[in-house]
Amino acid sequence: MQFKRSVLTAATVALAASVLPAMAKPFKWAGSSDIQTMDIHSQNSALGNGIHGAVYESLVMFNSRTLKVEPVLATSWQQVSPTQMRFKLRQGVKFSDGSAMTADDVVYSLQRAMSKTSTYAIYTQGMDRIAKVDGETIDIFLKNPNPVLLNQLTELRVMSRAWAEKHNSVEPKDIKGKEETYSHRHAMGTGPFVLKEWVPDQKIVLTANPHWWNAGKTEGNVTEITYTPIKSEATRIAALLSGEVDMVRDTSIQDLARIKANPQLKVMEMVENRTVYLALDQFRDELPGSNIKGKNPLKDLRVRKALYQAIDTAALQRVTMRGLSKPTGAIVSPLVNGWTEAVDKRLPFDANAAKALLAEAGYKDGFEVDFACSNNAIIQDEELCQAITSMWSRIGVKAKLRTLPAVTYYPMAQRHEASIALLSWGVPTFDALYTLQSLARTKTTGADGSYNLGRYSNQRMDYIVDRVKTETDLPVRNRLLTEGLQLHNDEVVHIPLHNQMLAWAMKKNVELVQRPDNRIDWRLIKVN
Repeated sequence: MQFKRSVLTAATVALAASVLPAMAKPFKWAGSSDIQTMDIHSQNSALGNGIHGAVYESLVMFNSRTLKVEPVLATSWQQVSPTQMRFKLRQGVKFSDGSAMTADDVVYSLQRAMSKTSTYAIYTQGMDRIAKVDGETIDIFLKNPNPVLLNQLTELRVMSRAWAEKHNSVEPKDIKGKEETYSHRHAMGTGPFVLKEWVPDQKIVLTANPHWWNAGKTEGNVTEITYTPIKSEATRIAALLSGEVDMVRDTSIQDLARIKANPQLKVMEMVENRTVYLALDQFRDELPGSNIKGKNPLKDLRVRKALYQAIDTAALQRVTMRGLSKPTGAIVSPLVNGWTEAVDKRLPFDANAAKALLAEAGYKDGFEVDFACSNNAIIQDEELCQAITSMWSRIGVKAKLRTLPAVTYYPMAQRHEASIALLSWGVPTFDALYTLQSLARTKTTGADGSYNLGRYSNQRMDYIVDRVKTETDLPVRNRLLTEGLQLHNDEVVHIPLHNQMLAWAMKKNVELVQRPDNRIDWRLIKVN
């Protein structure tokens, strides 16, 4: 009899263990800003891409632990020729309405990402056309060999063609225009979650996708996710301390010690694959609002070096960032292919040298310049800009600081309406081509110079970028990437400040994997 009771108890425990992961588990988290759109090809932004990844899936993705490319909607791929890549598609995949994902949907989605209103050209660069081979296979034809095609495909997600056609969303929403499309506020993908509700600047609610092909096969047990954008740092942390949210991703630096001391909470930290930098207008012949008329001081390399050397990044790290940053001389982090210790070396902080450079350039009394800054997009952004403004004042440069919320700041910056702007750049592909092509290549159309807000132009840089796009000899390619990064330094195309540190604060009963690209892997969240 005793034996039977023991067997029953063991069976009950086993049953409970198998049922628990399937029980409804809500996960609530908060950040500093809202997404700009739910359209997966409309606005290429880190927060948006991360949230899109809960609802939509791509052919491949980076494994959250190894950062190696792994299959998702594609199960395998092969290089048919230097300019043709063949992908076998996963069978049995359904969209959240229960309809089957087909090869036609994949072909359509990749073509949609190549549309004029898409801002995902950086991920489609090199693609010529997409073709359906059969119901289980598609081919991507390239204009030239592309050594980072798989990396790029991690950010190209798949949408139902029938759904897009039904709701007049065949083309991506033009993020620069005011016209709204159905795909801007609604979504339907193959991912682990479904968009239940999005009230801009208030909340995004996602619920488990009943048709997800991988349901029950991952570590996660979360069935509902609520994201709340909370601009105020104090309010955001108060929500965590009160238990209103389970996690805060944009943790205020000044509250870290208090959070770490709370026995109910924990903090996960690591260096982010994101560089904070200053963009400088090197295009206009005269800077709007400056006291210098008839010329642009920022076109002079000596002036750019002076502004660079007047910034004490050690002080910024110690005081403004309270240790939550890693000063850098490179425009990319050490996680990015092409980075070396040599290109990471900064010009030394030297206010006297900066003054001498200004005098040599003809600005011994300094000058006035517009300085734009976000106030809720980058860790300590407004505080950083205030500190830099003070440092520049010591060499006679009077920066007229203005701050804006992210939702209006970035469109303003993309319209080239700032003489100097604080920005940050992550590298989703973990390859320096993504950065050099976007930030330093001459601005033309598509991906080339798409975020070159200073409109810098250099023939050698253009050659390096264009060569790297197609170079398949990896040692040669890596040397070119490093040369491009060093040229960026020598020309002071931008002023790099630091690589951000991630600090995710959460309840102790939350388990997840922290990634250096600041992405949450929705499949791996577990609430105990």
